[in-house]
Amino acid sequence: MNGAGNDFVMIDNRSSSFTYDQSLITLLCDRHRGVGADGLIAAELPSGPGAHLKMRYFNADGGEADMCGNGARCFSRFGARLLDLKDEITFETLAGNLTALLLGSLVQLGMSQPHSLALHAPISAANILLDVHFLNTGVPHAVVFCNDLPGTDVRTLGAALRHHSHFAPKGTNANFASVLAPGSLSVRTYERGVEDETLACGTGVVASALLHHLLHGAPSPVAVRVKGGDTLQVAFKYSGAAFADVTLTGPADFAFEGRTHAS
Repeated sequence: MNGAGNDFVMIDNRSSSFTYDQSLITLLCDRHRGVGADGLIAAELPSGPGAHLKMRYFNADGGEADMCGNGARCFSRFGARLLDLKDEITFETLAGNLTALLLGSLVQLGMSQPHSLALHAPISAANILLDVHFLNTGVPHAVVFCNDLPGTDVRTLGAALRHHSHFAPKGTNANFASVLAPGSLSVRTYERGVEDETLACGTGVVASALLHHLLHGAPSPVAVRVKGGDTLQVAFKYSGAAFADVTLTGPADFAFEGRTHAS
């Protein structure tokens, strides 16, 4: 499946027959020798009441992460197909339980509570002093607003921020955002675990949109165009102290289905 170009291998693991071996996950996500994906997502039985399924998310390097916004939207449609749900699904993640509304090919995902806000940190990355903002929207995100997004070396600067000592020991995702108009952004993201720029990052889109509100006063909803060409919508409420009712709306598409076979 893919969500705005952010692509995933989806596995029905309700039987617990698939073993989460890091080397196998890395192989499946390899674009030359495997299926090819930014990450692997598995559906498990929930650990308790209140959720239809449990989502396990692994980056392309085989490491498990708490959440993935585009992945969670894809998981919503995937889980709904498995369980024959029509309108809504609730599922467990390491970032908490999430609920999504199914709107045809679009999914409106209710996000976990953003936290760990930090504004205007002066950080030198690749010998360039950057004004870096930070927000955790399920996973950690550094955001830099820039005037020339097409000319920004996302791979070099993103890698430098992702591994910077300021974000040690776990590192961060790195986003570069440009304001197209009030309430409209273009965002490019270097993803931790993929270790490269991806076509989209849902949690990065949310972090960038919320920071656009804090820094520039943009009202809800904020439209965010990603490298893959899609535009995602981020809606929210802000009390002056905290964000609430944050949602991410965008596409979640099935690409193909397959079955494993003995090699």
